[in-house]
Amino acid sequence: MTVWSELTGQAEAIALFRAAAGFQPGAAADAARAAAADAEAAGPHNQMTHSWLITGPAGSGRSNLAYAFATALLSGNPDGDDATAAQVAARSHPDLQVLTTEGVIIKIADVRETVRRSHYSPSVGRYRVIIVEDADRMAEHASNVLLKELEEPPERTVWILCAPSEADLLPTIRSRVRSVRLRVPSVADVAELLVKRNGISDELAERAAREAQSHIGMAQRLATSAEARDRRHETLLTALNVRTVSNAVMAAARLMAIAGDDAEAITVQRDAAEREHALRSLGIAPGQAIPPALRGQIKALEDDQKRRAKRSLRDGIDRILVDLSSLYRDVIMLQLGRTDAVINRELGNKLDEAAARSSPAETLATLDAITIARQRIEANVAPLLALEAMLVSFRRP
Repeated sequence: MTVWSELTGQAEAIALFRAAAGFQPGAAADAARAAAADAEAAGPHNQMTHSWLITGPAGSGRSNLAYAFATALLSGNPDGDDATAAQVAARSHPDLQVLTTEGVIIKIADVRETVRRSHYSPSVGRYRVIIVEDADRMAEHASNVLLKELEEPPERTVWILCAPSEADLLPTIRSRVRSVRLRVPSVADVAELLVKRNGISDELAERAAREAQSHIGMAQRLATSAEARDRRHETLLTALNVRTVSNAVMAAARLMAIAGDDAEAITVQRDAAEREHALRSLGIAPGQAIPPALRGQIKALEDDQKRRAKRSLRDGIDRILVDLSSLYRDVIMLQLGRTDAVINRELGNKLDEAAARSSPAETLATLDAITIARQRIEANVAPLLALEAMLVSFRRP
């Protein structure tokens, strides 16, 4: 088993990164030499560089591939090793640095601190590796701070940026990185991964992968949580049952509640574990009052958790809109006679009824309304108002 074993649908990208890791100076293992020889035969595009950009749609595995590449680089072996993989997974490797955010944007102060630390020499390996998750969440000022570093990176520092597309970053940054574009994995590839990783049935794995539209993280949740599947099913039925303006208003409130339940399911256990760990590390016993001198640290943790909860809610609303897009995509497919490519097969006759109640032009207008709602929420329009406006356009007699 290698560090690449649990990645799916990205054979070309894996081959490129594995070959690049094989060019690592001092890699003496036979596997490293073999990878280097293969890469040299393939051409210079497989060789190592110090600034990378991994792009791909949500759920394609950008971050997973970045951490796998980091593991290969830090271990000195193109296939990684268990000890390094465990440290990278725990984010505790001394030569690994991660820049991410639980909020809406990456703060410029965090970018400056990351750039400052990028000049540290590696402690145990040949490289210091810095991963920037969601690099598209950097504002222009923060991006310019990073740009100066990418122009002349330290010799033994490797930057790995992740973003949905190259267009999400400044052109000047795009010109200084080597881009690797990921594809959307097939439903079969994601289902196979779920069966191997979670030991679930082929039928459940196929359903989860299909309903998640090959989004690996979402497919994992749907495959392992009956509550997540139920919330998604209720979301689709809520939209299909909109008949009047009052229906639309009540449906918007219900969708907000579903998004809140989904966000809470993701964050509540993590928040509790973080608080318990923080209290234990500060020497505070369960049930003991927090000393005044330590309350500031606990308050900072709570503030971070509130920002994460806000982002989780926004992500939950966006997942709902993605699911609704899949629903009305199915409707228009049925209206056009394409019954072989339906995503939400479990809805059965409900989809047929929805297809009969409207024309293809009306369904396209509904899909446009979903897109507009996503754009409005991204522009900081109140989500409830954006959902109400969207659902009003869903009305069908």
